[in-house]
Amino acid sequence: MATKKTAKSAQRPDRATSELIHVGAGSLMDRVVSILEQARGNVVRAVNSNMVIAYWLIGREIVEAVQGGEQRAEYGQSVLEELSAPLTERYGQGFSTTNLRHFRLFYQAFSDRSPIHHTLCDELSSIQQTPSAEFSTIPRTDVLSEMQAALGVKNERLGFSPNLSWSHYRLLYKVENRAERQFYEIEAEKSGWSVRVLERQIHTALFARLLKSSDKAGVLALAAQGQVVSQPIDVIKQPYVLDFLDLPDRVQLRESDLEMAIIENLQLFLLELGKGFAFVGRQYRVTTESQPYFIDLVFYNYLLKCFVLIDLKIGRLEHQDVGQMDMYLRLFDELKRGADDNPTVGLILCAEKDEVVARYSILHESQQMFASKYMLYLPTEEELRKELARERDQIEARKTSSKAREEDQR
Repeated sequence: MATKKTAKSAQRPDRATSELIHVGAGSLMDRVVSILEQARGNVVRAVNSNMVIAYWLIGREIVEAVQGGEQRAEYGQSVLEELSAPLTERYGQGFSTTNLRHFRLFYQAFSDRSPIHHTLCDELSSIQQTPSAEFSTIPRTDVLSEMQAALGVKNERLGFSPNLSWSHYRLLYKVENRAERQFYEIEAEKSGWSVRVLERQIHTALFARLLKSSDKAGVLALAAQGQVVSQPIDVIKQPYVLDFLDLPDRVQLRESDLEMAIIENLQLFLLELGKGFAFVGRQYRVTTESQPYFIDLVFYNYLLKCFVLIDLKIGRLEHQDVGQMDMYLRLFDELKRGADDNPTVGLILCAEKDEVVARYSILHESQQMFASKYMLYLPTEEELRKELARERDQIEARKTSSKAREEDQR
């Protein structure tokens, strides 16, 4: 009996051994778990990436077989049906005629690619960024070919991201404009978007809302690099889509209701704000010698290295709102801004923008203060185009005004 107890005791790890395995942030257990999790993640990415390539290759075979000549094109549906049956019998679900049609459309959308693993944003990041372009004037020319020529990148080097799944590419191939599709692909890869997030960004036309001029070179830059944040205007959208707040678009809505809904859906609001934002506080108190002031929402953008103040307005933008934000910015810069922080940025989110106020107030030329319309519902494409057209007109007015002043000074 004593011998058995000794054997059992020998099998149990002593306290020192247990502490070696489990105790501490860098314990043996943590390191082993990290290795296994990374390996599992690599396996998942490898499987996803290989399936994407396989579907691209299948799509290519279908296109070449069905569309090899005009006489064969009419047999496309029957070919898919004939191919689907034996594939389903051999490999199970996933090869219906509908899915085979997806493979074909996927190949057609990305026919300029080669079936290799490749990280797009790394290859394309060297292009020089220039001002962006307005959505309705996106050129229908071969944007990617021009971009590749500018970069010295050949078509066969452009593959598929190992970090994006087939579900991502199912959404991407439906984006008709090539420059826009390229943008979403790069952003999904760089930002680690889930399929659900990618779908929302496409449906809310993020590409269009980030474009702020009609410059064709800007389209190339945005399509090649994704969103690059280097100055405050880079993070401003026109308009902001807040449909996830699930609030009624009615006059009786109060600013406190809007603020509370944003706090309750903070993660989605941060996603809508864009890159680099971290939440600091709501009804943020700034006290002077005479009285305290309360700012609706305060964020910090670590890419711009500055605080971002947001003032919520239920109605139309008024000149008093601009004056109030100007005061908030001055107060915050003096009382809260750190030595290493850049000047504070102010954003007035309003239900309607008054063009006169926007044109004849300090908003017109300010590099630190902006006003944007918010929409509590998902806008139609036509509504979005109208909003972008109005914003483009304001930008053109600013350019004209600046040129006139320069000429007067001469």
